[in-house]
Amino acid sequence: MSEPIGYFTFVLHSHLPYVIGHGRWPHGMDWLNEAAAESYIPLLQAFNRLAAEGRPSGVTLGITPILAEMLASPVFRQEFKDYLNNKIDAAQEDLATFRKLGETHFVGVAQMWKDHHEGLKQAFVEDFKEDLLGAFRRLMEAGMLEVITSAATHGYLPLLGRDTAVQAQVKQGVAAYRRHFGRDPRGFWVPECAYRPRYMWAAPLADMPGPPVLRKGVEEFLSENGLSYFIIDSHLLKGGKAIGVYKDRFEALERLWARFAAQYQERPEEEEKSPYQIYLVSSAPETKRPVAVFTRDPKTGLQVWSGEWGYPGEGNYLDFHKKRFPGGLRYWRVTSAKADLADKAPYHPQWVPERINAQADHFVSLVAGLLADFRAAQGRPGLVVAPYDTELLGHWWFEGPEWLYQVLHRMHTHTQVRPASGSQLLETFTPQAVISLPEGSWGEGGYHWIWLNEMNDWTWRHIYPAEKEMEDLARSYAGDPDPRLQDLLKQCGRSLFLLEASDWQFLISTFSARDYAELRLVVHYDDFRRLSDMARRYAADRNLPPEDWNFLEFCQERDHIFPDLDPHWWAGVQYPPREVE
Repeated sequence: MSEPIGYFTFVLHSHLPYVIGHGRWPHGMDWLNEAAAESYIPLLQAFNRLAAEGRPSGVTLGITPILAEMLASPVFRQEFKDYLNNKIDAAQEDLATFRKLGETHFVGVAQMWKDHHEGLKQAFVEDFKEDLLGAFRRLMEAGMLEVITSAATHGYLPLLGRDTAVQAQVKQGVAAYRRHFGRDPRGFWVPECAYRPRYMWAAPLADMPGPPVLRKGVEEFLSENGLSYFIIDSHLLKGGKAIGVYKDRFEALERLWARFAAQYQERPEEEEKSPYQIYLVSSAPETKRPVAVFTRDPKTGLQVWSGEWGYPGEGNYLDFHKKRFPGGLRYWRVTSAKADLADKAPYHPQWVPERINAQADHFVSLVAGLLADFRAAQGRPGLVVAPYDTELLGHWWFEGPEWLYQVLHRMHTHTQVRPASGSQLLETFTPQAVISLPEGSWGEGGYHWIWLNEMNDWTWRHIYPAEKEMEDLARSYAGDPDPRLQDLLKQCGRSLFLLEASDWQFLISTFSARDYAELRLVVHYDDFRRLSDMARRYAADRNLPPEDWNFLEFCQERDHIFPDLDPHWWAGVQYPPREVE
């Protein structure tokens, strides 16, 4: 086979906060059910179609450890079947109503929904044996895609207050991946593509002063745990304007960004660096193994993310926001990006395939053009990396999984562009150049403002003391052989992980589920405080009253995650940083 002009990979980042036992609707368990029905199963079906055609997808699929824990839970398996049954019943009720009212067009769409959800249930029960993680694992073992890991609960690593906290998030991510996928991970999705190099760090809260301390760079934790690569946004590599991936979807972020925009300093663009090649990253003066970094391509990113002219804004596609209640099924199309809900026109499924095919052709042509330009300028193949939230495909954009299938199908018939996963790209390119990166994320403005602003800075006043207490507990008792004390420490660690999830700050900033996020953070903080107090009292006299053991059992049953958690992760920093004289 002749050398291609370049290579391509989709990086799909799959994540939801832990919701089992913490509500159902409108916020809670149905988030997971919706994602499984609308994104995970349709994408599995698309990958299996490619496998049946003998076409490896080349997809790099991130599954966060906390999402993996939920998908593996027996609670999810039962609740998901109940959810699908409810959707089938809703479609049947809509069918009867539309027939009674003579709404002929909507009868057809309701039948589509009935058939669709019955097909999802059959796929879940019969094709995937109620084991979605196992289905992804089998695809990876067959060489169809590569699954990568992430931080335990998607903690926003640059803002966590202690290196032991970052260390525990990474180590749990690696341990959970081994347990679920039977191998060591090579790639790591850094939550929100947020990176911080090594430097003298101080808490970013004016009322929590303290002397700066030398903190390790994010890539150091990855290197120490055998991870080979992660993904960043293009502005961290080259400077220039950060694209942002959320502002167009959440009106509250538009208003919040307007207040922060005056503070935003755009870095001058460094023309010599290119998102179409791989670099090694290091901010440590020691001879520590650098970690490779893949850079998000801005042009293909905007083609999907842009609220103005991205593919999901196509007028014939299913509208996300307008739903028919009580069943919550959708019967209307986007119509136009500026159309109010009252002006949405009926959805016509038969109009969709032509638009999907045209957009798939356009996307493949765009990728080939970018790679051809790089090859002409540099005289060697390049790569295009296209990262998206998995839930964009299917959940936010109903037609997204089919579009992805059509793109990958075309990639294999395209003689010049070769799909490849992250590890395959590393083996192909073997990067040599070592660079440093600034601090930032893929949020609008390229920094931390979505996760640290005047609406959510109070959350960090809960997180930082809890992280210190966990470190103190681990230093004192992680080596204690008493199994009951270890159970208490492990549950402290689980509550801290849940407290550190970046989802709470994001949901507060977007107003999309603010009350739920605030409640969840307070619940986990209160759980942690009681559990840590119990651990100290038990360590002192090896005795607790029955109600305390009942509380521990309650937390263990509700937050049944990470059986391989190790309190030693918080006891001290592995390879602590040292200042260079």
